[in-house]
Amino acid sequence: MEGDGKLEAQIEALLNVEKQMRQAGDVAGTRKAATDILQLCFEARAWTILNEQIVLLSKRRGQLKQAVQAMVQQAMQYIDQTPDLDTKIELIKTLNNVSAGKIYVEIERARLIKKLAKIKEDQKLIDDAADLMQEVAVETFGAMAKTEKIAFILEQVRLCLDRKDYVRAQILSRKINPKVFEADPSKEKKKPKEGENVVEEPAPDIPSLLELKRIYYELMIRYYFHSNDYLEICRCYKAIYEIPSVKQDPEQWIPVLRKICWYLVLSPHDPMQSSLHNATLEDKNLSEIPHFRLLLKQLITMEVIQWTSLWNTFKDEFENEKNMLGGSLGDKAAEDLRLRVIEHNILVVSKYYSRITLKRLADLLCLSIQDAEKHLSEMVVSKALVAKIDRPVGIVCFQPSKDSNDILNSWAFNLEKLLDLVEKSCHQIHKENMVHKAATIRA
Repeated sequence: MEGDGKLEAQIEALLNVEKQMRQAGDVAGTRKAATDILQLCFEARAWTILNEQIVLLSKRRGQLKQAVQAMVQQAMQYIDQTPDLDTKIELIKTLNNVSAGKIYVEIERARLIKKLAKIKEDQKLIDDAADLMQEVAVETFGAMAKTEKIAFILEQVRLCLDRKDYVRAQILSRKINPKVFEADPSKEKKKPKEGENVVEEPAPDIPSLLELKRIYYELMIRYYFHSNDYLEICRCYKAIYEIPSVKQDPEQWIPVLRKICWYLVLSPHDPMQSSLHNATLEDKNLSEIPHFRLLLKQLITMEVIQWTSLWNTFKDEFENEKNMLGGSLGDKAAEDLRLRVIEHNILVVSKYYSRITLKRLADLLCLSIQDAEKHLSEMVVSKALVAKIDRPVGIVCFQPSKDSNDILNSWAFNLEKLLDLVEKSCHQIHKENMVHKAATIRA
């Protein structure tokens, strides 16, 4: 009791000093008096009084911004030294309430909410943690370091993915422009011009920009994996593959390159997929995993692929992916791989045949006539190729139908070509006649 009375007397004396300094407009004096009060409470381990004094000092009439900012920053140092979890949460909530709505302590408030969300997550309260994090829009904080902003948004995205809120995860991920990861961190920071916000140093636990790039793309892989968007997953792995620290370590880049190959093969055929396919084939590192080079080569060569032989060759490699970084390739992926092989074979057939019977097409695809017709119809609907099926006769025509203008143009072109040939022939005949006449005159 005697100790509590002594503490209260010391606090009362410092409160009087703080009042005098505040009324005199002495920023340094007010700041020192406020922080000294907090230090006294901390040294006495009087956590309840500490919370009360923080609220009291922040609400005093005409309180200076600098004093509130100094109080919040100092009290944040005490968070990790609290005796138990309840005291820690109470202190964080007190500081959070004090800093709410004050733009000069917005960065501190964001860090406090991040700490509180981590505690909620450790308690398996993922929904509460995600809701807390979403209250803060760090992209509007001018004084926060770029890496800290990105790290905070990525944490928001991760919590949304953990609670399976994929729509909100996508919205939050769009706040980060992937081009920001291409900035050169070695360049010196520009000095702020007069009137601009001074950017604060990031917190010590914030990863570097390249580490954040990897975290970003790993989160995006989780998002795209939910919708089975294989091409986007492949592009994410490609971005991870280009990180210097990954590319220099074979233990890191070999699993990533394997994933790139698998997701390329699983992606539906389109111009972007074709471009990525060719770029990956030109990669010299692919020679380290020749099985995958063969796989990519097979799917780019215009030849019919036998599914059973392909699956027997690559089944073991496919199964091994389950033990590798970035998630496993499941039964759905195996079905999609077979579908990609069928689509490849139909495209090959359409290249070499203008007309083919459904029975022959089904034999080439190793499918029943009904399945062959179904897959062909799906490709026509998705505009992957142009084809017409004459079902009564059982013939597939791969030639696109021409309108009247195209037909007339082709006729005009053919006539023009014919007349050119006739003119050239007449010229050659006339030339031969002239040569023959000249030879007879000399004789």
